[in-house]
Amino acid sequence: MKRIVILVVLVILAGIAGVVVRSTSGGTVSEIRGLVSHEKAADVRQEIRQTYELSPGARVELLGLNGAVKIETSDSKTAEVHIERIASSQEALDRRKVTIQADAGSLRIKGEKSDQGFFSRLFGSSPRERVTLKLPRQISLIAKGVNGAVSSGEIDGPIEVAGVNGKVQIAGAVGKANLKGINGTVVVGLKKLDQDGVTLSGINGNIELQLGSDVNADFDARGMNGRVSSDLPNVEIDKNEHGSYSARIGSGGSEITAKGINGNIRFTRGSQTPSAE
Repeated sequence: MKRIVILVVLVILAGIAGVVVRSTSGGTVSEIRGLVSHEKAADVRQEIRQTYELSPGARVELLGLNGAVKIETSDSKTAEVHIERIASSQEALDRRKVTIQADAGSLRIKGEKSDQGFFSRLFGSSPRERVTLKLPRQISLIAKGVNGAVSSGEIDGPIEVAGVNGKVQIAGAVGKANLKGINGTVVVGLKKLDQDGVTLSGINGNIELQLGSDVNADFDARGMNGRVSSDLPNVEIDKNEHGSYSARIGSGGSEITAKGINGNIRFTRGSQTPSAE
């Protein structure tokens, strides 16, 4: 029996050795050397600086970024993009790439993995990105799959934020707001709402909605693990069974819906200056 066990172990070790040595497997030997040696090397940095002209109402998309995003807005038509990428080695930096596509109607910044071998995928570290943008105020903003805080100044357009691992803070938005799959505190200013209203779902953190004085809405929450409160005058919040809440804000109107929230929701007036954390 012992001989059989020893034989099986030797076969497994031989197989592993064959995978490591085999050069046709995407350069695994060099990958392992890189993974071991880059830990003592100084950080490698790459900076990207670009400027684009955007039309009013342009669509700005931020996708798959591994780091914090900070956005400043103003009454201009110029978008300034500054991205700093940091990794422990050039080999690690090359594991991801950031692409920028832009025309008058859209700006798209996307991070994605490059082609890499087995051991790089398994053990390699990914570069980090710090994204700083100066954008026109008249845009629509979409941020998805960001591993870091997202903060923005006031936007005269709708927002969609999904799959963010970090705090989300938007000084102001107009139209509809869709926020889902966020692991962090959410603070959003809502100056005006359209018929599509606000959707909040799958958020693990407290939520503060800073409503403009002209905002009238009906609120409905289901499956909440937290409480709902309001600093606004003449707002009565009804608590129902099983973590459900409802309320009428002002004269009612656009819907604010929430489901799957692990945290508290608070309605306030005013806005705050956003800052990434």
